[in-house]
Amino acid sequence: MKAALTALFLLLPVAAHGATTEEIFAAYAKGDYDQAVKLGEAARTAPGYAIAARAVLADAVLRDAPCMPCLDKAEKLSRQAVAADPRHAFGQVWLAVSLGYQSRITGKVRARLRDAPGQSKIALDAALAAEPKNAFAVSALGGWNIEIVRGGGSYLARLLYGATEAEGIALFDRAVKLAPGNVAVHYQVALSLLGFDDQKYRSRIAAELRAAIASNPATSYEKAMQGRASELLGLIGRGQRDALEAKVRIFQGYPD
Repeated sequence: MKAALTALFLLLPVAAHGATTEEIFAAYAKGDYDQAVKLGEAARTAPGYAIAARAVLADAVLRDAPCMPCLDKAEKLSRQAVAADPRHAFGQVWLAVSLGYQSRITGKVRARLRDAPGQSKIALDAALAAEPKNAFAVSALGGWNIEIVRGGGSYLARLLYGATEAEGIALFDRAVKLAPGNVAVHYQVALSLLGFDDQKYRSRIAAELRAAIASNPATSYEKAMQGRASELLGLIGRGQRDALEAKVRIFQGYPD
């Protein structure tokens, strides 16, 4: 009897502190990012670590200024998700996203020395190999192509990484078809194109921002993205080019 009670006692911390993937995501969805991180780390599973990384990224993106320690933590959690299960697509996606935001703070030279672009591409390729219809992975790979072209020009982007503007746009097209009602996908496509060439893609940007605003937000983060989409669309409509460029840089996570 004593042995049985001892065994039960040892099991209680696991039962009390273990959370399902759904419970972890629910904490993230309502904007309780600290709790999502806590539950995700305690779960010690690929989905748990991935949601924790997503929560840290959401918190970092919503801040008024870039937060490198946040992005370092998001990278660490993403790598833990990948280590737990390399075929868990979201672990790979958030790893690539973390590296991308870090590169905007550290600059192109340090990012290239670390091969952040190459690491991001490997992660996104792994995500799509595991889940070819994951709209976040498709959209992120589109953004990767656009970012590489923007940073190095079309010739070097193709030569060094095989990245092209055309491939980026094709991936964006695919992402919005896979998730036509997803606020975050529409918003990220618009934000990426705003940072790349807001005149060439003016119509596409406006359409994506309107789609983000019209879609049904599934999370607190998506509600915040709708607010940003409205702000950007307003600046475009009023022709406030300088203010628009400044706001895009802030929303993309660049330092002052």
